[in-house]
Amino acid sequence: MFEATDRWREAFPGASVGALVMKNVSNPANHPELNSRMSAIESEIRKNYFEGGRPTIRALPTIQAYTAHYKKFKKTYHVQLQIESIALKGRSLPRISTLVSAMFAAELKNHLLTAGHDVATLQNPVTLDVSTGDEKYTMMSGKEQTLSPGDMFVADAQGVMSSIIYGPDNRTPITSDTSDVLFVVYGLQGISAQQITSHLEDIRDFVILVSLDAETASLEIVGA
Repeated sequence: MFEATDRWREAFPGASVGALVMKNVSNPANHPELNSRMSAIESEIRKNYFEGGRPTIRALPTIQAYTAHYKKFKKTYHVQLQIESIALKGRSLPRISTLVSAMFAAELKNHLLTAGHDVATLQNPVTLDVSTGDEKYTMMSGKEQTLSPGDMFVADAQGVMSSIIYGPDNRTPITSDTSDVLFVVYGLQGISAQQITSHLEDIRDFVILVSLDAETASLEIVGA
């Protein structure tokens, strides 16, 4: 289901990207145990980073790995901004749905950029690639976006599903009706395959809290 182009391997030496497919999931708006786990992660962030502030957060190796990529596009890694908001302003991430919360909880815990997609909307093959600047897609906001050259993105046979810099599309999102889900973790140079595997296992465990009948259909890592 998941493959990478030679262009991607040439553009991102040392990078690894992970994909987790889970079947028979449910996606209620919220779940007490998952909400509790997410709140505990947010509390841990406040405990670990409030005193050291932004310099401590920005010095984290995982954050630095993404910062190196985002700087090329004059952007700031959004997970870094979320951690800063939680640690320094006492805020919490919204609880949109349990599948999205499972993804957010793992992002906050591990700092790894993740996108979620409804498998029913996908048309194989799903491909990992590097943008040329000609690719266009409609973002979650409904805005049409042209990818900047040199970004990492994932596409199926119908088009772009998500990119590092601009995020997920509005064609393949997780919804309340999602029963089979794909989580994609974008790993850059400096982030190991083991980190990505552990991150996907965290997402799996969070999903199983809510969806007791959920099954892991595949968990794979593609490396450059």
